[in-house]
Amino acid sequence: MPIDEDQTLTEWLTHHASVTPDAIALNGEAGPTTYGELAVQVGKVASGLANLGIGRGDVVGVQLPNIQAFVISFLAVAARGAVFQTLHMPYRSNELRGLLADAGAKAVIVTNVPSQSRAEDVLSVSSELPKLQHVIALGEPLDGCLSFADLASTDAKAEDVIRSSPSDRYLLLYTSGTTAGPKGVPHVYSRFLNNAHAAAHEMQIGPDARVMSLAPMSHLYGLFTLHMALAAGASQHLVAAFHPDRVLDDIRTAQPSHIYAAPAHFAAAVANDALDESLLKTTQLVCLSGSAVPPALAKAVDDKMPNGSVVQLWGMSELQAGCYGRPDDPVETRVASCGRASPRTELRVLNEEGVAQPADQEGSLEVRGPSVFDGYLNRAAETSASFSQDGWFATGDLAVIDVQGFVRITGRTKELINRGGVKYNPIEIEKIVFALKPVTNCAVVPMPDPILGERACLCVTLAPDKTLTLDDVTQELNRAGIAKYKWPERIEVFDELPMTPTKKVIRSKLTAEITHRKED
Repeated sequence: MPIDEDQTLTEWLTHHASVTPDAIALNGEAGPTTYGELAVQVGKVASGLANLGIGRGDVVGVQLPNIQAFVISFLAVAARGAVFQTLHMPYRSNELRGLLADAGAKAVIVTNVPSQSRAEDVLSVSSELPKLQHVIALGEPLDGCLSFADLASTDAKAEDVIRSSPSDRYLLLYTSGTTAGPKGVPHVYSRFLNNAHAAAHEMQIGPDARVMSLAPMSHLYGLFTLHMALAAGASQHLVAAFHPDRVLDDIRTAQPSHIYAAPAHFAAAVANDALDESLLKTTQLVCLSGSAVPPALAKAVDDKMPNGSVVQLWGMSELQAGCYGRPDDPVETRVASCGRASPRTELRVLNEEGVAQPADQEGSLEVRGPSVFDGYLNRAAETSASFSQDGWFATGDLAVIDVQGFVRITGRTKELINRGGVKYNPIEIEKIVFALKPVTNCAVVPMPDPILGERACLCVTLAPDKTLTLDDVTQELNRAGIAKYKWPERIEVFDELPMTPTKKVIRSKLTAEITHRKED
């Protein structure tokens, strides 16, 4: 690798701009940008932020899609010694108010375009955000906002770049909030940059790599790909937003060497037999993460890669990448597990009594290592409850770790279905159902029952003009030898499942919807 550990983003960018100034750093709809050009643009925005009084430790919220302005803002905020707060694009005034208030953001950078005026959303709640001093809009001018274009045309001054240390805080993520309110997760440089530095090496990302993220960079997973590209001095191909009808064209145009995606990004293409070997002929690695990965989907994509491999990754906002597959792992582990622990990361599973389990036994997954965060923002009680006295963090996931260290995530502790006092994990049902030809997505969720407490309902989306009955499903589960008490007792078909911006199914919304449908 061309750079060392224990550095900062500014040091990474300075290195690449000095050593390989003509190498392509970013590409996409706006065209190519070299590392030398990127450094100049970052310097201008950093000085623009300096003129606004943004400095060490200040929080700057950023709600932008995967475009050049996102990357420039990320690096410019870092150059000022400030903290970059990610905000997902779908968030509106209610979510933005809560997150910006919780973070104590001093400034926010948002879009103001005809179809997506997040600047207006922020302005509508700005009176409730006393610490927010500046709303910076990308796009059309708007009263009450500063212009990002003006920021980007500021004369850069070398003295506006603040020297940071690897132990300085630079990033504030928020948990996805699928089961509770989002929690702030602060990070220092050394935790995430060292983790990404190692991952780039393990996933064979070098200076010549072309990295594409279909996940939003406002999410840990998408941002992780940018960290790896910057670590390697590689090119990041920017896809502003995922569109199911355009994703194959995006891949064909970019010819990426490394693709980072959620299962949902490939599900429709696989269901419609739209993948072919020519599409992925230049791709060395496809990483699937963000939600449970059906092995059938992973294998279908892997089969279409003449010169590459599918791997899986497990990570969290609290630690970035905890484990992942390596390109040279056996195919059976790559499609059925999320690989082995990242370097210097420890993983273990505990039973209900808190006793560490041997290999091949399911339990609650815990993690310990240098990339794990110190604690939630302003939530001392929740932080204390999440860590053991010897530093193990309780992830909330269920997992099995085999004798070779390969990890299978088998569910969430809060997503077990309790049918008459017998708890079971719905993930194994979902994997079987997902492999059925008509199914493009699925989730098994609990529905309230006055006798048993909970019964299972299967929620599915289907390929066009396809049908699926509960009998079709139970016959397949019977053939698979699944105990009958785990079978879903109702099926509901949806046009689309409710998803977080990070492509995780919001199971609480499904339970509410099926309860409402039953009442109707």
